Amino acid sequence: MKILVTGGCGYKGHILVPKLLARGHEVDVFDSMWFGNFLEPHPNLTVTEGTVLEPDAINLDGVDTIIHLSSVANDPCGDLNPTLTWEISALATMQLADKAARNGVKQFQYASSGSVYGIKEDEQVTEDLELKPISGYNKTKMVSERVLLSYKEDMKVQIIRPATVCGLSPRMRLDVSVNLLTMQALEKGEITVFGGEQTRPNIHIDDITDVYLHFLDKPDATGIYNAGFENISILDIAKTIAEFVPAKITVTESNDPRSYRVNSDKLLKTGFKPKKTVKDAIVEIVEAYSAGTLKNEPHFYNLKWMQEKILK
Repeated sequence: MKILVTGGCGYKGHILVPKLLARGHEVDVFDSMWFGNFLEPHPNLTVTEGTVLEPDAINLDGVDTIIHLSSVANDPCGDLNPTLTWEISALATMQLADKAARNGVKQFQYASSGSVYGIKEDEQVTEDLELKPISGYNKTKMVSERVLLSYKEDMKVQIIRPATVCGLSPRMRLDVSVNLLTMQALEKGEITVFGGEQTRPNIHIDDITDVYLHFLDKPDATGIYNAGFENISILDIAKTIAEFVPAKITVTESNDPRSYRVNSDKLLKTGFKPKKTVKDAIVEIVEAYSAGTLKNEPHFYNLKWMQEKILK
């Protein structure tokens, strides 16, 4: 199978692409490479540097499936340049979907976000609840979902709403909760928790990339799926980290109201089974840091890197 992965040089892409290649797929990666490219060369891998804002630069010849990871990731980065965020994360998705349908692409997987639900008091946040996104980033995801679903008669559309991803990647992110707090503990011996009572869903990077593989094998499992298996408060994440790294936990006030718990029963009913946990991610990060294979590098922080290098 020939697969196009947009954003394939990102945090998830660096784990997903090698898995696709190991399965024998031909993989085309299209990425702006704002944060670099650490993919190992492979005879079945083609990597193209470019922007999704130029759909003519994206070659869909022979492509069976698109896994669309490309996006301006997270709320703070989305707020840096709201117009650019809408263009990259919404307009470009619409253009790619239209081009895919015209070129006979059979399957389109989209990386949405569990944050499209906004603030929910519901004990179980399921896929049929009303979406109330509260940031520009969340809103682009909601709009892109609606656009893609309009093409469901033309190709198999599978929309994944991931929880906050954690764990190791060659293109690491140290600005997501588990990874960020673990690095704080390792480098400072202190974990600063803002608020702490906010509950967030989490998923290990090995599991979320396996979700995309899972749906490759199930093209008829179309529609929207939550993907998050541990609903944990930020304070509890910090306490878990402190089990492995001696660190003081300091709790401060927060103006971040986001708190939600996702239910992924719909995904589980398709036969998917998660294999790793937040604790696994913490242990892996601690071990990699101790071994010297993980370092605290500037390009692992999306917001600061974009401010200084991309949108300066």
